[in-house]
Amino acid sequence: MIVVKKNSYLEYKNLKFRCALGKAGIQKKIKEGDNITPKGTYKILSIYYRQDRIKKINCSIKKIKITKKIGWCDDSKSKYYNKQIKLPCRLSHEILYRKDNIYDIVCVINYNINPTLKGKGSAIFLHVAKNKYQKTKGCIALKKNNLLQLLSLIKKNTKIKII
Repeated sequence: MIVVKKNSYLEYKNLKFRCALGKAGIQKKIKEGDNITPKGTYKILSIYYRQDRIKKINCSIKKIKITKKIGWCDDSKSKYYNKQIKLPCRLSHEILYRKDNIYDIVCVINYNINPTLKGKGSAIFLHVAKNKYQKTKGCIALKKNNLLQLLSLIKKNTKIKII
């Protein structure tokens, strides 16, 4: 089990990595845009990645190449809320194909996925950290090489416990 702690560290077996968390810390998620990293136990459903920046990800979890036409809906009024969408799109969304590198690897965590509750929060990812581990909008972020190392060790059924 991967364990993410309030002290901004992620642990897996004998590994311990510094990570960035949501600006409001770890607690029970309240609503879309609250900057909370949601407390609970989750699994990684899929891994999106930029093939032009990441050559190989050694992991048994389903991998999806990020293109300029892929987004993630954060519009709580939409039936596509907290799901992958095709761009361009009028709905409020996250663009996965970015100039910076934070979405070079995006692991989708099954927070508010099945069922999806409108306004409960979307796009809770495990992704690449910004320089100096700047706080996120609710995601967990690791250095790219740490994230690649972690993904090479976990299995499809590995859980993430955020405490």
